[in-house]
Amino acid sequence: MNILNKIWFDLTTTNQVALNILAIPLTFIEAIVSTLLFTTFLNIKSSKRQKILYILFIATIGIITAFFIPKPYSNLVTFITIPLATMFFFKISLIKGILAEIVPVICITIMELIITRLILIIFNIPYNNLFTIPLYRFISTSLIYFSIYILYKLSKHYNCNITILDSLNSKNKKIIIANLIFALIIIFMQMYLIGYYNDRLPSFIILINILFLGAYLFLSIYSMVKTMKLEKTTEDLEKEKLYNKTLQILHDNMRAFKHDFSNIIAGIGGYVETNDLNGLKKYYHQLLQDCNQVNNLSSLNPNTINNPAVYAVLANKYYKADNLGIKITLESFIDYNKLNMEIYEFTRILGILLDNAIEAANECKDKLIHVIIRNDLKQNRQLLIVENTYKDKNINVDKIFEKGFSTKPNNTGLGLWEVNKIISKHKNLARYTTKTDKFFRQQIEIYNE
Repeated sequence: MNILNKIWFDLTTTNQVALNILAIPLTFIEAIVSTLLFTTFLNIKSSKRQKILYILFIATIGIITAFFIPKPYSNLVTFITIPLATMFFFKISLIKGILAEIVPVICITIMELIITRLILIIFNIPYNNLFTIPLYRFISTSLIYFSIYILYKLSKHYNCNITILDSLNSKNKKIIIANLIFALIIIFMQMYLIGYYNDRLPSFIILINILFLGAYLFLSIYSMVKTMKLEKTTEDLEKEKLYNKTLQILHDNMRAFKHDFSNIIAGIGGYVETNDLNGLKKYYHQLLQDCNQVNNLSSLNPNTINNPAVYAVLANKYYKADNLGIKITLESFIDYNKLNMEIYEFTRILGILLDNAIEAANECKDKLIHVIIRNDLKQNRQLLIVENTYKDKNINVDKIFEKGFSTKPNNTGLGLWEVNKIISKHKNLARYTTKTDKFFRQQIEIYNE
């Protein structure tokens, strides 16, 4: 009985030792609910192992800073550590790393303001008792974290998450990062001021301050999202223009094919009448090339190539080749949303390889380029293959990736050197360059990380 009385006394009176002991499990609980909230709200794909390692790391940092670093410097350390840790453990962008901190902080701050005021009214206690008496501290903190958990469940149930961040261009990313950094600084300062003056300012002043801060951040993000949607609509319109151009070429080819259909049949009839089987085979091969060209154009559409950047590169290079009389065959059997590398780097490699292929094929009598983009499930990889006819049979396949090496005047070529630089930065990328008497072949292999 004396032990129970002693425990109750420690919990209901000012006791720093009990507060320190209580802080350890509460820090872990905060890390857990915060992780559940931001991984759901920001649509971050993560494994159970990633979450556990992150929670252990963040909770440990939180405990160390709380015990050994005085405020507000401890808060500053955690503010800097959390975005970096989320980027490291979850392999996400800086934007999501900052938002992974801002979202839980705003929710916890608002809930803390509401719940602490309710507790002060219900128990009719001084403000300082919430932070100096373990029982009140435990009740208020538990209710705050329970509220955050409810927000997580609601977000998960109603599928409330942000997905537009995954399709931002470089310019928009920089703008959002700058806004989020300023928001982070403002939130840090506001939290410090609220904590310092909370017992001196009226509740409605603090509430209005937080509401206006939240409204400003919301409107700022809302305006940026609207601007980004407008830019995306512009990109979609450009994509539709490219597709309409593809359809126009396809339509013209079909009209020409239909116009010549009777002549084609007559030509076949001539070979049949003279029993010229060899001539018919040669004629059929030429006819098949025209048919493949039409089929190839039909595969160049945004429904099959489901990434606007990749589609734009392929369409532009196709038109460039077509104007030079170069025939391109395209095989695209891949979901570009599941590409195991950054789209920006993939399109750079694709564009450089196609430019080189067009330049080389244009020098040949047979102007041919084959482009293959597909999955290789047996080897757990994705393939980008570009092969083309070429004139210089003595080209050195080892030296072409060196900086400054080029078959152009004054060795001004840097394209393949840029390709090699991109590939060397990633462990899951590899390239193989080969040549035959007819075709020069570049094969980029993208392995699952």
